[in-house]
Amino acid sequence: MSTPDAIAPLRHIIHADMDAFYASVEQHDEPALRDHPVLVGGSPKGRGVVAAASYEARVFGCRSAMPMRTAVRLCPQAKVVPPRFSRYREVSDQVMAIFRQATPLVEPLSLDEAFLDVSHRVQAGAEPVAIARWLRETVRRETGLTASWGVATAKSVAKVASDHDKPDGLTLVPPGQERAFLAPLSIRDLWGVGPRTAERMSKAGVKTIGELAERPLPWLIERFGVRGEWFYRLARGEDDRPVSTRREAKSISAEQTFEQDRADPEALAAVVREQSQRVARRLRKSKLRARTVQLKLRLADFTTFTRRRTLPVATDEPGPIEAAALEILAGETGAGRKFRLLGTGVSNLVQAEAAAQLSLFDPMPSTPAPRPPDLRQAVGALQQRYGDASVDWGVQDQDTPPSGLLNAPPDHHPPPP
Repeated sequence: MSTPDAIAPLRHIIHADMDAFYASVEQHDEPALRDHPVLVGGSPKGRGVVAAASYEARVFGCRSAMPMRTAVRLCPQAKVVPPRFSRYREVSDQVMAIFRQATPLVEPLSLDEAFLDVSHRVQAGAEPVAIARWLRETVRRETGLTASWGVATAKSVAKVASDHDKPDGLTLVPPGQERAFLAPLSIRDLWGVGPRTAERMSKAGVKTIGELAERPLPWLIERFGVRGEWFYRLARGEDDRPVSTRREAKSISAEQTFEQDRADPEALAAVVREQSQRVARRLRKSKLRARTVQLKLRLADFTTFTRRRTLPVATDEPGPIEAAALEILAGETGAGRKFRLLGTGVSNLVQAEAAAQLSLFDPMPSTPAPRPPDLRQAVGALQQRYGDASVDWGVQDQDTPPSGLLNAPPDHHPPPP
């Protein structure tokens, strides 16, 4: 006689989201900024962007990712503060340490938010909402900051719940009430639904998560492809993903917003070369290699798009990254196009030791030969100690053998590290 499958125990997940994190840290550290509109980000005189807006600034319509000059126009009395990321990381480490006092199962999503799995404590008799209240008060007492909290049986529901009552809110979704909680909310509240997807759903007569949950799976797949099944399950509160304590990097990138729009292909190519070097160094530091190179471009009218190229083998070298990015760039420049942002990045990452080794008989077309590891390390050490401009790879002519020589500024001869 076959035995029925064991029913998996419910998970109990808390999602913590620090309130206006960067701005709140600035207000905490500088009493003169408290109860005053604060905008963290770049200068409004250039191409600065808002990284965080305090709640006092948000009532005027200011928000993150907005051009700083727009935010200052909406709220002229706001104090503009340059970001201090080292300070934010310090406070984030303190907050994450508090989370780990409650459970070792903590999955940071960024500096200011994380998932916590407290199932083992609930099974031992604790109430999940009581754990969230303890965390709330401990974070407030030890950091002087507030966070908003969502408590549910699934990650996606907990994340929606934490955004339900901001700032300093705590929302509990009891087991079995996930779909009822989600039903009246806007589809924009569902994880993964952006403005364009929301617009498409609205045109199809879907404006709430409950209306989305009523649509059949084939209808969603037909319109949204593989994401259709994701929307189908999340709208019903079905999400069995565990909290993962290991978050592997999915991409590495470097980008720059220009003070003035740029159209000159050579000037843009120089930016790509510099960004490729930075991305390659981060790959090697993380012991990763990449198979896909991507170029992010933002036009003068704020139109933003990304183009990708797949490499024949995974790499941590700047040469192949640069070559692929420049190929993409060449297809996008010209015809009077002006750019306000350019970013070079890589994805499809693998551990360096797991990456396939280049064959001596399968050269990588249109890319420089791999440099010896000890030479790469020496170059990286010099750049880290004396700056990016202190030493660089020479450009190898395809008709000459590799020389291994390095280009350095003529008046700068740094000593070995």
